[in-house]
Amino acid sequence: MSIKPLLTPDAPTLVLVDYQPQMSFAVGNIDVQTLINNAVGLTKTAKIFGIPTILTTVAEKSFSGPTWKQLTDVIPEAKSFDRTSMNFWEDKAVRAEVERIGRKTLILGGLWTTACINFPTIQLLEEGYSVYVVADAMGDVSQAAHDHSITRMVQAGAVPVTWLQVLLELQRDWARQETYDAVTKLAMEHAGAYGVGIQYAKAVLGADANEGKH
Repeated sequence: MSIKPLLTPDAPTLVLVDYQPQMSFAVGNIDVQTLINNAVGLTKTAKIFGIPTILTTVAEKSFSGPTWKQLTDVIPEAKSFDRTSMNFWEDKAVRAEVERIGRKTLILGGLWTTACINFPTIQLLEEGYSVYVVADAMGDVSQAAHDHSITRMVQAGAVPVTWLQVLLELQRDWARQETYDAVTKLAMEHAGAYGVGIQYAKAVLGADANEGKH
């Protein structure tokens, strides 16, 4: 079994799949507000590290509605592709955009894990791509549906990650000052208790620094 490498900013393309209102209504494996938070955190992570991002929807006008505004506000410049197929890899326009970007590693988040993530992941793996699936930025109709879909993708060779893992893996070294401030700001905004811990550390260290000046 081949070892999947740690992510670096020059390797992946991020594909955000069907983060749409109608697709959200049936999500049962994760609180939808938490899902939104995680998807936004993932999207901001890609923006910080200059990772190309593709938005894709299914039946936007006739059934599912537009991509969540919380995401499009972060990346208003991103291309969006509407499909009829559940599987974005079977859509000629999406495939062409992935191939145009030319990166052989994809990071995927979206709705639902069962179909719109599972199906393209398996086909991408068959075609030699590396696929990292962001498990806590995916929704499905039940916990069982989500879990078994993740298991199937992992068995096929996908790498399961969380959005925070992606952020930290890309940063990797706190000496990388060009992204340090943006990464810690993002963690404070979206990483829950970890972000609160960063706020605390900054406050304590700031107070100590000020005391040292007197």
